[in-house]
Amino acid sequence: MKKMLLSIAAIPCFINAYSQQIADDILHKRWDAFWLTVPGATAHEYGVYHFRKTFQLAQKPGHFIIHVSADNRYKLFVNGTQVSFGPARADVYNWNFETVDIAPQLQPGKNCIAAVVWNFGEVRQEAQISFQTGFILLGNTASEALVNTNNTWKCIQDKAYSPLQPDLIRAYYAAGPTDKIDYNSYPSGWQQTGYDDTNWQMAQQLFRGLPKGVFFYTLGWMLVPRPIPQMELTEQRLQSVRSSTGILVTSDFLKGGNDFTVPANTKVSLLIDQSFLTTAFPVLQFSKGKNSVIDISYAEGLYIDEGPNKDWHTQNQKGNRNEIEGKRFVGTKDEIICNGGDITFSPLAFRTFRYIKLDIVTKDDAITVHDFYGLYTGYPFQYNAGFSSDDESLSKILETGWRTARLDAQETYTDCPYYEQLQYIGDTRIQALVSLYNSGDDRLVRNAITQIYNSLMPEGITLSRYPTANAQQIPTFSLIWIGMVHDYWMYRGDTSFIQKNLMVSRMILNFFRHLQQPDGSLRNVPYWIFSDWCQGTGWHDGIAPVGIDGSSAMLDLQLLMAYETAAGLEKEIGLKELATEYEQQVALLKQSIHKNYWDNTRHLYADTKEKNAFSQHTNTLAILTGLINGVEATALAEKVMTDTTLSKASIYFRYYVHRAYNKAGLGNKYLDQLGIWRNNLEMGMTTWAERDDINRARSDCHAWGSSPNIELYRIVLGIDSDAPGFAKVKIEPHLGYLKKASGFMPHPAGKIETGYEYNEVAKKWNIVITLPSHITGTFVWKAKEYVLQSGQTKLLLQ
Repeated sequence: MKKMLLSIAAIPCFINAYSQQIADDILHKRWDAFWLTVPGATAHEYGVYHFRKTFQLAQKPGHFIIHVSADNRYKLFVNGTQVSFGPARADVYNWNFETVDIAPQLQPGKNCIAAVVWNFGEVRQEAQISFQTGFILLGNTASEALVNTNNTWKCIQDKAYSPLQPDLIRAYYAAGPTDKIDYNSYPSGWQQTGYDDTNWQMAQQLFRGLPKGVFFYTLGWMLVPRPIPQMELTEQRLQSVRSSTGILVTSDFLKGGNDFTVPANTKVSLLIDQSFLTTAFPVLQFSKGKNSVIDISYAEGLYIDEGPNKDWHTQNQKGNRNEIEGKRFVGTKDEIICNGGDITFSPLAFRTFRYIKLDIVTKDDAITVHDFYGLYTGYPFQYNAGFSSDDESLSKILETGWRTARLDAQETYTDCPYYEQLQYIGDTRIQALVSLYNSGDDRLVRNAITQIYNSLMPEGITLSRYPTANAQQIPTFSLIWIGMVHDYWMYRGDTSFIQKNLMVSRMILNFFRHLQQPDGSLRNVPYWIFSDWCQGTGWHDGIAPVGIDGSSAMLDLQLLMAYETAAGLEKEIGLKELATEYEQQVALLKQSIHKNYWDNTRHLYADTKEKNAFSQHTNTLAILTGLINGVEATALAEKVMTDTTLSKASIYFRYYVHRAYNKAGLGNKYLDQLGIWRNNLEMGMTTWAERDDINRARSDCHAWGSSPNIELYRIVLGIDSDAPGFAKVKIEPHLGYLKKASGFMPHPAGKIETGYEYNEVAKKWNIVITLPSHITGTFVWKAKEYVLQSGQTKLLLQ
């Protein structure tokens, strides 16, 4: 793949670094630029709009920095080349603007800045918050002020676009509409300097841009600098034509430079297989074919055709994702009506797909298709870790987990890229740790913590997901957010950042405090008290069993874990009085949980006081919270691992189950617990399915299943933080059946490397540990500790 820094084919693009210098007054006074709209355009309904500004330059500048934003979304072009797209998703009180140096695209003489802006209205993505349709651009200094948005800009509503609502298998879908575009009405070339915009309207000024915290008598967007880089755009060739009807087209076409022509009055269909799931802007180049209709449909996998006697909307079996025979294509689609000219189509928003179905129906004019490929997009993570062992299948698990994590990381973390694109706390905690262990880039992690902070409700809990147009509450996810903050504290530090977030942590725990009974236990917790997608006894809608009096072991244990976490943070960098109070709540809860839920007959913690349901979940949290320790914890962990009568944790909650095994001394059995991941691979998955029933999984891409990308480093290679900010390192490997394993991962001060190889002759392990400069730590082997200094340490141990 070729990383797109310069023009690619007919979609020229140059995405410059986001972290350009912002002039001092940009954030402290009203902008000398106006939010614009198109005269007569509705403020909140669906619409696609173009804005243009032409201007003269005496010479090519060394720098030309601008700040740009829009509602809902925009793509910005300079002299025909795309230079930015955004804004990074957030909320009205923290509305992002992008900062771009467009000097590389400018030229002496006439220049053009042009933007396409769209508002998807009531059918927009659930993750898209909106105030109203608008566009704004500001030059960084007086030298760039000639391009500030005002009524010298021109604009037009693009009537070629209309929204398509997906017709899918019955399942929750919240990722917004796709595009129908009639090129007979499209203003082709609108991005170019030479385009004739004589008939365009002058833009309507709304009001001047207002940075967050600056007072003026206007409502609307509170502008803040984008805290994350621009998304990656990388050319990604489609892989193979799996079938074709009405015409013979081979996979050679997808390599580029191999046109094919569809005759007049002909219907053809191609099934294209990317061979792996991806998030990309598809790019289709074609010419002629006046009034031909092209449908481009996108699917994660095909569905088994269960026959005409059953509504296809309920036929949700996918089977092996590599197989296409006897299957039905169901997916989102874009629809194109051709104008007979030379066209390069790419949708407004990215698409998620492994399979693409290309349907072409010509009228009286033949059409020639020149090329079809994708532009991969996602947060620009780099994989800065490495793992190798004598079990090659572990590398495939890591590869698949990293792909899943990347597709679920755009301008925010997302639960899945196809169906929802929402940043849920439960998913995000795991994704954030994957980012830290595999990449080391913590900007999206900080952004996620901050956005959930911004979602705080007056009663004291955060929303379960954010940004979101419609509020959803999962109180248990607010407790998990406290764990996220602690994770960041341990792996990155930053005292001031953590201290700011402690204010919300306190409010969350205060919300729960009012629901606690005299013995510390919770009753009748409101909202959706989701814990896991479990199908076990007493579980429904992701909710763990609740007793007759409204109590639940899972809720008490999650609160206990949050109190323990918050107590540690308060004691170190917060309010010691609160730490003491939280420690008292910890003691109270431990006593009541053991009294209410311990079953002496089964030697397990029950899910309810009635002791009529038992789960891996409850007993996992009992171990993680220290409710049970030592040999008793080990015995309990063995039961969690082997007792088939327990309600079983899903691929998501196994993150906590495996942590509990490790804490209880069963870390060497971790590699034996990867069955669900191996099952995914056997089913042709290239990313991790949302749930354990892979055959009927709604989403094929849920990064809450990517925990092996953490634990192959943390449990197997043994690398973990042993002090806030990763200031000290603890390495305690659990190699299981492996005889050889090595790897490295990023650290704020550099890189941590480990290597383990068993010498069959000497019956000893050759161990090499390398720590970054000025970083020390401890190596633990068979319960014995060894001091690690910065640099390389070699050990020969039995």
